[in-house]
Amino acid sequence: MSAVTALAVLAGCKQETPADALAAFENNLQTWMEEYSASAQAVNDDATLTAEQKSEKFSEMQDDIIGKITESGKALLDKYYADTLVAPAVLTEIGDFLEEDELAEILAKLPEPVKADKYVARLVQSNAAKQATAVGKKFTDFTVDHVVGTDKKGEPIYEKRSLSDFVGKGKVMLVDFWSPWCPPCKEEIPNIKAVWEKYHGDDFDVLSVAVWEESRRMDWHNTIDTAAFYGMKWLQINNGHQEPAALYGIEGIPHMILFDKDGTILKRGNDLRGEKTAKAVAEVLGR
Repeated sequence: MSAVTALAVLAGCKQETPADALAAFENNLQTWMEEYSASAQAVNDDATLTAEQKSEKFSEMQDDIIGKITESGKALLDKYYADTLVAPAVLTEIGDFLEEDELAEILAKLPEPVKADKYVARLVQSNAAKQATAVGKKFTDFTVDHVVGTDKKGEPIYEKRSLSDFVGKGKVMLVDFWSPWCPPCKEEIPNIKAVWEKYHGDDFDVLSVAVWEESRRMDWHNTIDTAAFYGMKWLQINNGHQEPAALYGIEGIPHMILFDKDGTILKRGNDLRGEKTAKAVAEVLGR
């Protein structure tokens, strides 16, 4: 065998490295995203489709690309779950798309050096919180320094306010985690208002809990002013900051949770957006 032939054979038999595998995965991601973007633009420009048909197609395309990303990522994790380069990078891409039980199974087998990664550590903590507050679990309580007004100097007057002041008290409760800087939260307000106006009473009410205000340099002033501007006349907890969202593993807002009369979690997250909220409340109340 000549030297040239031997080199060619060796090159063909070169073993894949973790870096090679990650690069291939990232290249696939870029290709899929470009294909999705082109397809989405084509659907958006198609004048023969109704708004509802476009929405259905967008949903199908999103499901398709998420499926590709997660399946490819899981296959890579099966092989390189102990690699401190590959595992965190892949989990960054697919972690939010996985069901809590499936993610928990993956996280459980990761070695400590991988779990030491900042993102993976946050994912472990968040997933544990989600599992502890999953549908069927009783509520986890929290207490914040809610602002009820100001004194003569304009300084805030605080009052301890807990989730248990409202949840588990004999009413079905829809709890909305939001923030005044969040456009999707504001878009959801009319849906929440419609549900509150139709159903609030002896067996149902709504509570909005403001979280993460400081992440956009906002504070309780903005929360109170925004709630008033949008006509949020239902129950409020402001000045929530980090703890409420962390306890429930909430990574994006708005995020709503529907609690039964005894404080059991009935639905949460994507099951309570848009028209789904009114439908879920009507089903629970039986009207």
